[in-house]
Amino acid sequence: MGIKVGVVSETAPGERRVAMIPGALTVFNKTGIELVMEAGAGMPAGFPDSEYAAKGVALMRREEVFAAADVLLQVRSLGANPEAGKADLPLFRSGQTAIGFGEPLTAMDSARLLAERGVNFLAMELMPRITRAQSMDALSSMATIAGYKAALIAADSLPRMFPMLMTAAGTITPARVLVIGAGVAGLQAIATARRLGAVVSGYDIRTAVKEQIESLGARFIVLDVGEAGAEDKGGYAKAMGEEFYRRQREAMAGVLAEHHVVITTAAVPGKKAPVLVTTEMVDRMAPGSVIVDIAAERGGNCELTRPGETVEYRGIAIHGPVNLPSSIPYHASQMYAKNIATFLKYLVKDGKLQLDREDEIVRETLVTYEGAIVHPRVSEAMGASHVH
Repeated sequence: MGIKVGVVSETAPGERRVAMIPGALTVFNKTGIELVMEAGAGMPAGFPDSEYAAKGVALMRREEVFAAADVLLQVRSLGANPEAGKADLPLFRSGQTAIGFGEPLTAMDSARLLAERGVNFLAMELMPRITRAQSMDALSSMATIAGYKAALIAADSLPRMFPMLMTAAGTITPARVLVIGAGVAGLQAIATARRLGAVVSGYDIRTAVKEQIESLGARFIVLDVGEAGAEDKGGYAKAMGEEFYRRQREAMAGVLAEHHVVITTAAVPGKKAPVLVTTEMVDRMAPGSVIVDIAAERGGNCELTRPGETVEYRGIAIHGPVNLPSSIPYHASQMYAKNIATFLKYLVKDGKLQLDREDEIVRETLVTYEGAIVHPRVSEAMGASHVH
């Protein structure tokens, strides 16, 4: 008797990704995993039902998927889909397992609701940054897409062309692009802006990424603000003190004024994004400049950012895109499906789902288990004095 794994249509507004694609099903070979799926779930991402049916996936109604599945794979689970996600709560049953993005460090109420239903929830965004979990790291996959798309948004809205061109009507000078934050998204934004022909600079408080920025043909910007210890043990940028950010903003103002495009990507997991670009700094930029703030969903790195909107300020366009991966749903789904399928295969031993809490990958991602919130960081964020 194998495990039944269910995939349903995403219900979060504007979400076009799907948690499993036909091409990723080969990961499940010889695992005893059988897939059931809501009809039409793959269509918004460009994967028709016929492709799933050809791979032996049983297509059914949403309620039937919930009733049949032992494990449910989602892109946006309840915490990442707070309004529409509540409609699915009655469909869950005790002992079921859900895997997906769930913003557990901020959406504590959703974690509580899942625990009360007896649902075991594993959050994809808590995947530890260790070598053996690299192929399951969905945050990095989605950041790759966000960085790429941010460079395209900037190029599309800038009143200049990115590349240098020699034309009969004279030489066109290249656009100057600054990328703040050289994580996965920032590095992809740098690479894409470079491929489009811009002159690119990159800045990060972690001086360790200098080599990565330079390897992409961009200039590494050094600000003298004392960056020691800016990286946590997981390789993410740490939240720094207010005095540090003040010095950083002062030094950054002059740098910003020299660029036509600024792409900001600085996010600290589970916290509000740090404000790196103040209104005074934007005041020094030339009219026609463009800011693309990938951190908009977490409040934004620019003081003027409004999530989901484009703000016009003194002739400068400030884009606050949300859910960029969903704007390229085909490849976003392809990457996410591979991450989640690899994770699920890892959890299945001898045809059964094994949630071994001694295992680092399970321990770091498991938020709710057997009716309780078991993740220390989530409990801490809730102000709980005890962890089960």
